[in-house]
Amino acid sequence: MHQNTRTAEQRKPIRRVIIAGGGTAGWMVAAALSKTLGKLLDIKLIESDEIGTVGVGEATIPTIINFHNLLEINEQEFMAATHATFKLGISFENWRERNEDYIHSFGITGKDHWTAGFQHFWMKGRERNLAGDYGDYCLELKAAQEARFAHLPNNGMNYAYHIDASLYAKFLRKFSEPFGVQRIEGKIVKVETDAASGDITSLKLDSGVDIAGDLFIDCTGFRGLLIGEAMKVEYKDWSHWLFCDSAVAVQTESVKDALPYTRSIARESGWQWRIPLQHRVGNGLVFSSRYIDDEQAKQVLMSNIEGKPLMQPRVLKFQPGQRDKTWRGNCVAIGLASGFLEPIESTSIHLIQRGIIRLMQMFPTNGICQSDVDEYNKQTDYELEHIRDFIVLHYHVTNRRDTPFWRDCSGMQIPASLQHRIDLFRETGRVFRVPNELFAENSWIQVMLGQGIMPEQHHQSADLMGDAELSGFLNGIRSSIAKTVMQLPSHQTYVQQYCGRKL
Repeated sequence: MHQNTRTAEQRKPIRRVIIAGGGTAGWMVAAALSKTLGKLLDIKLIESDEIGTVGVGEATIPTIINFHNLLEINEQEFMAATHATFKLGISFENWRERNEDYIHSFGITGKDHWTAGFQHFWMKGRERNLAGDYGDYCLELKAAQEARFAHLPNNGMNYAYHIDASLYAKFLRKFSEPFGVQRIEGKIVKVETDAASGDITSLKLDSGVDIAGDLFIDCTGFRGLLIGEAMKVEYKDWSHWLFCDSAVAVQTESVKDALPYTRSIARESGWQWRIPLQHRVGNGLVFSSRYIDDEQAKQVLMSNIEGKPLMQPRVLKFQPGQRDKTWRGNCVAIGLASGFLEPIESTSIHLIQRGIIRLMQMFPTNGICQSDVDEYNKQTDYELEHIRDFIVLHYHVTNRRDTPFWRDCSGMQIPASLQHRIDLFRETGRVFRVPNELFAENSWIQVMLGQGIMPEQHHQSADLMGDAELSGFLNGIRSSIAKTVMQLPSHQTYVQQYCGRKL
């Protein structure tokens, strides 16, 4: 058990950081480390032009803005370089029932009271025929439906981006190199480890060169070359909850204005994404190979695209789950090497970012302490389990029984932690956010209502309002949002003026 304890004498100061793999994960790590700790560290990133990156993670969530703020990245430059558009949420189509849709937006809905969330007042309003749709009380959702967008004062609009992931990696490389990151071209052919401690000592490249380091960041994607193959960390398989294990992706020409949201369209054995960029649209079908094969999946995708394909569709295979530990010894896995759920809520880039921020907070400058490693792993597990539950919710709570895939999703055993949240909302209308959890109350409410759970009761503080007061409260919110939305320009116009690509 040499991995578990290091005495103070055994701890080696960390000066040489080796990032194995480029792509989004590798260059996000390089950018953050070099910008903040570049003067103290020697940072090398190894990547091979021959090994392509997955490069389909093109939708993000609002936390990316915090990451860019930390790095002091200029938004217009970043958006122009990555051909980005704005994203206000995700439209879920055919998930609850065929031909029914709802939007999970990034906004806050209504106004909460200290005793109870807005949903209780909304439910009381519905009961008395005084309320519209839940989404009518959310600015970002209404702006998405109207395809409008603008930056508002005091961060009045919550948003994220749709980006070209391969251009994002290039943008971050250009950002990182002036801070001292050295990129080394090559394929890793062997991971050398120390017999006594089990730590990684160096990476051997196909050119014969050995790259030695003190701390190794595994960004080798699904392969997990360092964390899995060298450090022998097991993988926890979650495919009994998350049936989708494959995706087929294709890019198409834009044929209409870019919408300010991602489309997630449920199909017979999975779901299809549509992600509009400035210059093209990213499309894909996430599916379960237990229900359809690769060729059938390609046919489903290609018969449901708009615009001319710009490439041959390519198939990606993944195993939903996570590493037993994301940090072992002197190796930290970030990105797909640490685990992957699936892209339905655009959490991949967020999880890369969380891994980086956590590493910065616990950076082992004076040597690796096991208590840091344990805390890092505990926080990672905790965070991923909450996101996993949120994703399973989309599949499990549905009225669809029209295909074997949907029947099995609705009939599966779900994690006890998720069952509790569903029961709590169904019976009481209450949602409580777990500390440091990614998805806040409004996300859970939007998806639970959207998937068809209507609470059986509401909080009694909503009963204290008379009709006139409740009606005034609800209408005030709704009309103020409608007025703001009317004043916003179209998303397409705003993007072109703000960060349009120079042709």
